[in-house]
This record gives sequence, C-alpha cells and structure tokens, in this order.
Amino acid sequence: MTRKNNRQQNIRFSYRINERIHAPSLRVLNAVGEQVGIMTREEALSLAQDQELDLVEIAAQAKPPVAKVIDFNKFLYQESKKKQEEKKKAKVSETKELRLGPFMSSNDLQVVVRRGRGFLQDGDKVKLVLKFRGRQITHPEFGHAIIGRTIEALSDISKVDREARLEGKQLIAVISPERKKNAEKENKEISS
Repeated sequence: MTRKNNRQQNIRFSYRINERIHAPSLRVLNAVGEQVGIMTREEALSLAQDQELDLVEIAAQAKPPVAKVIDFNKFLYQESKKKQEEKKKAKVSETKELRLGPFMSSNDLQVVVRRGRGFLQDGDKVKLVLKFRGRQITHPEFGHAIIGRTIEALSDISKVDREARLEGKQLIAVISPERKKNAEKENKEISS
C-alpha cells in the first residue's frame, strides 16, 4: 500500500460512517448543512439510504452526536480542500541568517541590527552567525560581546531561542520574534 493510500485509509477510519455509528440518537443535518432534527440511529440510516448517501458522524462529543447525510467521498474531498486552504493562509516562518565578525565597527553592527529587525518584523527567525578567522578564535570573548550587543539591540521585539554557543570556529545564536511585544507595538502605533 502506498503512502498516499495509507493516509486516505487513516482519514477514512477517523470518521464513523453508516453502521459504525453507535449513538442511539443523533442530531441529523442534510447535505446543505440545515438541521433535519433529532432522530434515532435507525431512522437516520434509513433517511441516508433513501437518498443513496452516507451518514457521517462529524461531532461525536456533542450531546446528542451530530451526523450529516452526505456523500462520504465528497465529504473527504471538501475536508482536504479546507486543509489545503489553511496551509495556504498559514505563514511559514523561515530562518534568516545574519553574519557577524568579532571585530565589527558600530556602524556595521547597526546595519546588521536594522536587517535583523526587518526579518523579525516579517515574522522570521534570525540565526546570528559569528565566524572567527585565523587567530581570532583565541579571543572568543569579543565574539560573545558582539552577539550580546546584537541581541540586546533586538530585545524589544525578539526573544532568545538558543543562547550563543561555539560550534567549531563559529559562534551561533538564534532569536525569534516575540508576538506579544509586536502586537503591543502595533497597538501603540495605531493609537498614535
């Protein structure tokens, strides 16, 4: 069985249909979504069979459970379309990389901070990578100072996901946008 078919099988068995519905009474909806009424399981099954459709339980936790009279394959198709639409609307957060040096001037650092601020405001994570070249590795404290200054400059709109760590000849830290602070800042700008 291929992976796609396996996924479809899992979706099929996550819904109870027709005889697999165990509740004695059901709140039944028609294919349009209008309420037909509260019926016994047998009445609802006969209604679905008369219309040559399936009875699909869509809200098992409700009192009484909600079932819909609809073509099950059409129902699965509509559900997959809803999920695709949700995926399209969801913003995928990317990780942007900013490269730093252990002996950067303050002007260069301000340019990097400005670019990092733009990435964070767009909702992306920022990976700060500081590369040591040659003998610069003998003074990692300069690298920690630069990373610390960068994180401090961006602390008003971000939070630290991963503290600065030395990996080989690179000092790496990851920061991400903090939603609460961004929302507060936008509210202040709107009210001004």
